[in-house]
Amino acid sequence: MCESDFYQYCPEPLLIVISGPSGVGKDTVIQRMKERNLPFHFVVTAATRSPRPNEVHGVDYFFVSHDEFAEMIEQDELLEYAIVYNDYKGIPKPQVRQALASGKDVVMRLDVQGAETIRGLCPDALLIFLTTQSEEEMVERLRQRKTETPEGLKLRIATARKEMGHLKSFDYVVVNCENQLDETVDAIVAIILAEHRRVQPRKVSL
Repeated sequence: MCESDFYQYCPEPLLIVISGPSGVGKDTVIQRMKERNLPFHFVVTAATRSPRPNEVHGVDYFFVSHDEFAEMIEQDELLEYAIVYNDYKGIPKPQVRQALASGKDVVMRLDVQGAETIRGLCPDALLIFLTTQSEEEMVERLRQRKTETPEGLKLRIATARKEMGHLKSFDYVVVNCENQLDETVDAIVAIILAEHRRVQPRKVSL
């Protein structure tokens, strides 16, 4: 899909938030969007947690120390930040503003709390809620990851169940079905294309 498909009708860049509970496949969906060379700027989040296997600093996340993160807060360099499962995550403000100024749609992956913070800062942000076909599938995906202690897994499951109740805060919902990753990405792309064809476009201001 060429870049002109996105910007032919509405040149206004969009601020797109892909969110949802743990276990629904947010990182996997974002990675497939990147692999398809879609003409978006994908925000790299700053995080204080340790890298998981195959994660690359500056590509998947900016992995920083707690002291470095605290300095970013003091310098007002973060658009939003939060404690997520005992670690800090935040969106670097200059990165987002520069990408929007270039005319590109900006895609960020956030937890539900972060998505609602962005909605408060930018009411015209486009919020997409990613979910699974059932709660049982979401829980099983979390178990299959095997990256948590039993206590950590229990916390993630409890948090994910609570986050499902925030669906109405979003503009769209996309079900990420098992073994249908490309169909999930197609649905997200269709939403973005439709938003670029709105008679009254969203106006992003940060």
